[in-house]
Amino acid sequence: MARISYAGRDAVPEQHRHLFDDMATYGPFSSLVGAMAHRTPIFAHVFGMLTELGQESLVEKRYLELALVAVSQLNSCAYCVAHHGPRLAVQGISPQGVDRLLDHDDHPELDEVDRLVVEYAIAVTRDFNGVRDEMFLRLRRHFSEPQIVELTWRIALCGAFNRFNDVLQLDIEEEAFARSA
Repeated sequence: MARISYAGRDAVPEQHRHLFDDMATYGPFSSLVGAMAHRTPIFAHVFGMLTELGQESLVEKRYLELALVAVSQLNSCAYCVAHHGPRLAVQGISPQGVDRLLDHDDHPELDEVDRLVVEYAIAVTRDFNGVRDEMFLRLRRHFSEPQIVELTWRIALCGAFNRFNDVLQLDIEEEAFARSA
């Protein structure tokens, strides 16, 4: 059970209420949206950024979801894994493949770039001070600098979401449970 209540659409100023609707198209994130709606600056900026990035992402959806699931698995964030794991099925990764995503070296469902993305997500999450230039040489073979910036930001932001969701013990929405089952 969540440690806080969930604010409704009417809790935010009129000019930001469209973000409730925008986030509904992103997926069943009503707990997260309701928690952040308690603070309009957080709600408006975070969800405004996410919806804008969703509309004009430079990074393929597959790579973003691989990174988000890897980070969420590392941080044991059941909320995020329940929401993003099923998105990997759309990207061709089986449920068993999602479960063993962190074993990226010999993962039969991942190609070279997939493995690199998971490896990078692990490095940014576990040892951000230890990421070496060699990793960036490999990333640059497949991604532009703006793509690397977006991927890095989304990995770092996912870690923040993991902590926010788990500390507040946000409820996993029924629709997310159904999708992950």
